[in-house]
Amino acid sequence: MPLYNRLKEHRAKIGVNQSQMGAMVGVSRQTISQIERGDYSPSVSLALRIAKVCGVTVEDIFTYEEEQSDET
Repeated sequence: MPLYNRLKEHRAKIGVNQSQMGAMVGVSRQTISQIERGDYSPSVSLALRIAKVCGVTVEDIFTYEEEQSDET
């Protein structure tokens, strides 16, 4: 999946653990863990809530990169 994130870094900056972050944005600790590992892509509304809690833009946390094709 070409969606990368810096959630763990931003979460550390505001000094909260995964459980606290989950409670602040309305999801479980497991969901935060899955997002950080790249196993789960959040909805737009969840990404916006996460960014708001961290005090940054969505683009500061989440980066989408197109997969490069080997075809020429």
